[in-house]
Amino acid sequence: MSGRARGRARGMARSPVATEPPSIALIDNEASSSSDCARTSRISQKYAGGISSSDSGCTSKERGGKVRRDVMDLSVCTREKLTHVRDCKTGSSGIPVKLVTNLFNLDVPQDWQLYQYHVTYSPDIESRRLRIALLYSHRELSNKAKAFDGVILFLSQKLEEKVTELSSETQRGKTVKMTITLTRELPASSPVCIQVFNIIFKKILKKLSMYQIGRNFYKPSEPVEIPQHKLSLWPGFAVSVSHFESKLLLSADVSYKILRNETVLEFMTDLCHKSSVSCFTQTCEKQLIGLIVLTRYNNKTYRIDDIDWSVKPTHTFRKRDGAEITYVDYYKQQYDITLSDLNQPVLVSLLKNKKNDNSEAQMAHLIPELCFLTGMPGQATSDFQLMKAVAKETRLDPLVRQQHLARLADDFQRNKDARFELETWGLHFGCQMSLTGRIAPAEKIIMQDHICHPASAADWSKDIRTCKVLSARSLNKWLVICSNRAESVTENFLNCLRRVGSPMGFNVDHPKIIKVQENPAAFIHAIQKYVKYEVQLVMCILPSIQTSYYDSIKKYLSSDCPVPSQCVRAQTLNKQGMMLSVTTKIAMQMICKLGGELWAVEIPLKSLMVVGINVCKDAFSQGTMVVGFVASINPRITRWFSRCILQRTTAHVADCLKVFMIGALNRWYRNNHGLPARIIVYRDGVGDGQLQTLVDYEVPQLLSSVTEASSNTSPTLSVIVVRKKGMPRFLAETGRNLQNPPLGTVVDSEATRPKWYDFYLISQVACRGTVNPTYYNVIYDDNGLKPDHMQRLTFKLCHLYYNWMGLISIPAPCQYARKLTFLVAQSLHKEPSLELANSLFYL
Repeated sequence: MSGRARGRARGMARSPVATEPPSIALIDNEASSSSDCARTSRISQKYAGGISSSDSGCTSKERGGKVRRDVMDLSVCTREKLTHVRDCKTGSSGIPVKLVTNLFNLDVPQDWQLYQYHVTYSPDIESRRLRIALLYSHRELSNKAKAFDGVILFLSQKLEEKVTELSSETQRGKTVKMTITLTRELPASSPVCIQVFNIIFKKILKKLSMYQIGRNFYKPSEPVEIPQHKLSLWPGFAVSVSHFESKLLLSADVSYKILRNETVLEFMTDLCHKSSVSCFTQTCEKQLIGLIVLTRYNNKTYRIDDIDWSVKPTHTFRKRDGAEITYVDYYKQQYDITLSDLNQPVLVSLLKNKKNDNSEAQMAHLIPELCFLTGMPGQATSDFQLMKAVAKETRLDPLVRQQHLARLADDFQRNKDARFELETWGLHFGCQMSLTGRIAPAEKIIMQDHICHPASAADWSKDIRTCKVLSARSLNKWLVICSNRAESVTENFLNCLRRVGSPMGFNVDHPKIIKVQENPAAFIHAIQKYVKYEVQLVMCILPSIQTSYYDSIKKYLSSDCPVPSQCVRAQTLNKQGMMLSVTTKIAMQMICKLGGELWAVEIPLKSLMVVGINVCKDAFSQGTMVVGFVASINPRITRWFSRCILQRTTAHVADCLKVFMIGALNRWYRNNHGLPARIIVYRDGVGDGQLQTLVDYEVPQLLSSVTEASSNTSPTLSVIVVRKKGMPRFLAETGRNLQNPPLGTVVDSEATRPKWYDFYLISQVACRGTVNPTYYNVIYDDNGLKPDHMQRLTFKLCHLYYNWMGLISIPAPCQYARKLTFLVAQSLHKEPSLELANSLFYL
């Protein structure tokens, strides 16, 4: 097994305790079908001892699911400690706007309760399917709404006795005694009830002929084909039940699963023709490991963790009943599928360990011929026509999206099986919810000698070309490294750069041009030879899209020899009719990398520091997280301090925030001769189920550094969690039509959570499709700002991202932190030098 697969297996066996949810069994009560893939216990010596059957070694106490992590967050109450919003968290300023949501009322009787029972068997039975079958055979439970996973039983109606004893007989004549003990009575707002409601709708979607892939449900029977790119799109829905301000709501959104009409075997065959025989296996593993595949015979997805080249379809494996069978015979008997290639290897997938124990991870062996690749091809983002074709089908405008949701709601209400399931549980599916939002006023963009009122609130690119930026250092000593073929392209670019830079107040002298051969080593050699202490910036004109060029140059110039660098492909500088806009953007990036400032907005709060934090996985080293921290270091919020650290953990939690914050406060003190009065931290990259960890672990780090910074008055602190991908969407009603809400739309009621100080903000324009609001949750707040002021400030910060001449969906410090962590996680894999901390070197 490869090191990557071994590491993943160890990681699954020992889950990180920091974010591990408590074990509460909640699984759909329907018994699963027969084995859908070849789970083996003896295949080859390579995997000896590492493969086990699904039921072995599992006691009834260990068996059971877990509360979904997003449901766990609902039990975290942060608003109670925020006295200024305890009674009211809504704002009042702005123009009212009527909005339609993708939220539907789910009515529950006022006295509705869920009854939780613990079920034991004597003698104990290991098979979950048999446990379910024995329990469901009793008439005491046959007509009751129920959910059972083999240990925990949930009922909507209470049994007559607190302890109920039943007995059944197996097909082999063995008598089994079952003891059902009432353990809890739960209100409808309980997180456990929320998950049961989600299980109910999971069953309903299955009854509507949809298949679950991941968390969402899709209709394979209604595929959207894109034949010119060998892609299929399965339409479907993401559905979730949750408790909002005053009621239980179901949120639904349209989703598409992208499938390639290409099997893994076809991919491997094509790769074999393109690569040499000696390096085929290594190339194949590099290309395939980590990808997600779908097996259409059971509509399930798996992650490829390894390839076992020693096992063929003619080899045997041991089934659950102990009988041995070949892969060829298994698929013929189980699915009536005849395998055509008997020499293909098998794919290895490590299955998720659903037990709350340290048992070794299960493995599934998959046949490449039967596995279809999912998601976009590797180079899809650079294929304009492919991306356009996919966007045309998946980016639905508001009216079409609403039509899809109305059809789903109609299915819930008209389908006999769906209606029966809801009625059995005492639930009623209601109407779609509408609410009123507010529109914040547009912002003015402050330049050096001009205040812009952009014609489009989302785009001020035309104003940038004619106005001077706030500050820009002259670029006097710099290098341009290019290949011989890019000589004319380089000269054209330099002429255009001087022409674009002059109106912006950016003076550019002619650089020293160095011509090299077209390979990464030649570029690095030139940099090592010619980069001296006085060089302000190194620009590299890259001959191809190979990541080896970019990664090696950025790693050397960001860590080993810290000098701001600008990389651009020769092909980009060769685009006809786009030279002016391309050069303008490059000029803006170069100004920022030299420590310049482009524009500002009016910030009423004096002496305010804003911070963005992002955490992501390192692409090269498993078990390593990259933590990015970007803080403003002047009252105008136009200059930034950026740091990044790699930490050995699998949890998306930062343990270095005290070091970061002390460094940022020191920089602020040097620049302003004092500490900031207020600090507002925007925490991005937060996963489901991590809210309590942030409150208990990250906020104290920040508070400690702020408290220790001054013996007199310490800065006040606010911490806001930012979530860009959320379920709720909002559509503006204009007569009989629907469209995207205006920029600056704020929603802080009805679709928010009762225990949180939260709001939604729309700060971007969707050129195509439906805009996605950004969700903000204030988990700590000593500043005591009014909700109107906190929302307005957040909107202002969405104007200050210097890599885009317009509004973005999240506050600028968050986006800077994202860019920084992406560079480190994808290219550097090491910490950037502190000498670059005062510039936006990662743009």
